Amino acid sequence: MTGTVGERDPELAARRRAEELYATDRTCELLGIALKDVGPGRATVSMRVAETMVNGHGTGHGGFLFLLADAAFAFACNTHGPATVAQGAQITFLRPAEVGDELVAEAVERTRFGRSGVYDATVRRADGVVIAEFRGQSHMLGGRPVRPTAEVTGG
Repeated sequence: MTGTVGERDPELAARRRAEELYATDRTCELLGIALKDVGPGRATVSMRVAETMVNGHGTGHGGFLFLLADAAFAFACNTHGPATVAQGAQITFLRPAEVGDELVAEAVERTRFGRSGVYDATVRRADGVVIAEFRGQSHMLGGRPVRPTAEVTGG
């Protein structure tokens, strides 16, 4: 067999890539965003809503909710190898988050083709209540384009 252990073990390689990216992400560090789980095409992160993260209505600012979902998306789409960035994203806010809420964002790959991918991230409170739904489109910067993945359906 050739290649490193990480190249032969997709789970290990995905985790290594995400952890390398996480180690240099100063925004995640500043906001207390923790990388909880990673695998090929998926990632889970968490964050507690601080008093400094609320808007004028006293609820979690949408920008911080977007940032949390975007972080999960970034780690998920970078599990495959070459540097990958967002080319677009949108979010739907469903419920407010409150100060002290522990939020978890789980991103999953829906499909990849060539240098592009589509990922969905769900932001939930620790009790499982859905706060927001996010969809991100990725673009691979380098390396070889990937073969398409099977379309994933369901949630």
